[in-house]
Amino acid sequence: MEIFEGHRALFRPLAQAAVTIGNFDGVHLGHQELLRRAKAASERLGGDAVAMTFEPHPSAYLEPSKAPQRLTSVARKQELFAESGMSATIVEPFDADFAELTAAEFETQVLHQTLGAKHVVVGHDFGYGKGRSGHLQTLRAAGETLGFAVEVIEPVTALGIRTSSSEVRRALISGELEKATTLLGRDYDVDGPIVRGAARGREFGFPTANVNPEGLLLPRPGIYATWVQVLGETERHMAATSLGTNPTFVEGGALTLEAHILDFDRDIYKQRLRVCFVKWLRPEERYADADALLAQIAKDVQDTREILSK
Repeated sequence: MEIFEGHRALFRPLAQAAVTIGNFDGVHLGHQELLRRAKAASERLGGDAVAMTFEPHPSAYLEPSKAPQRLTSVARKQELFAESGMSATIVEPFDADFAELTAAEFETQVLHQTLGAKHVVVGHDFGYGKGRSGHLQTLRAAGETLGFAVEVIEPVTALGIRTSSSEVRRALISGELEKATTLLGRDYDVDGPIVRGAARGREFGFPTANVNPEGLLLPRPGIYATWVQVLGETERHMAATSLGTNPTFVEGGALTLEAHILDFDRDIYKQRLRVCFVKWLRPEERYADADALLAQIAKDVQDTREILSK
């Protein structure tokens, strides 16, 4: 998949482009339907399947104090787009210039003249242009004039609710991991570099990889059965993972993400790790002494092995 840093940065003309547009935070089931329809249209047209997304998230530019915490990094979105069969992704810088584009300028300059769009796939609530003055009716009218079809995707539901990034966030924060997994159509994951920790786990025989998830939303604190993957490698590993503050040793500590990787003995410090949350095991607790904590960790490891072996 080719990646273009904005519509002005195309290093080749797109051919008969089927374009889907959105923030795609989380790349949940609704987003996946947009991507699937764009891919299907590109196959009918014999052209490019294109995902257009924005960086930063428009709300982070327009109203930083109200911007939601992100579910997916730009790199992770690109990976999921590629898995969905996109041939190109446009990561549009959402800056002052782009924010000032009128709806008509977006239709003519971006979709028609630059992208050469022949098919545009959007959600039912799609808005565009300065002040979101553009809407489905104006987009359809532009398509009739400029020569592109408009396909509108109705809400995708799961568990009786409309899938949305907001619903995924609510589920993760409230500890409804299975609900979040269903809405996403995959396990929720975060990526980040492995950083130095207090090394208590290694001292007690349960070494951990301490991951800095770089501003992504984290689920409810607790102990989880997870899969982890060193980025750049294909193999996944079982891990009993703690998301918490280490209350047995620290009073009022910062929230940390620590993965004890099962059957693993490699130095991966400074490499990047993906943590996929599969099942919440228990809340974090404070123990009277190290022995009680170690006994519980041993049980967590066994529970993780049993859950992930299935």
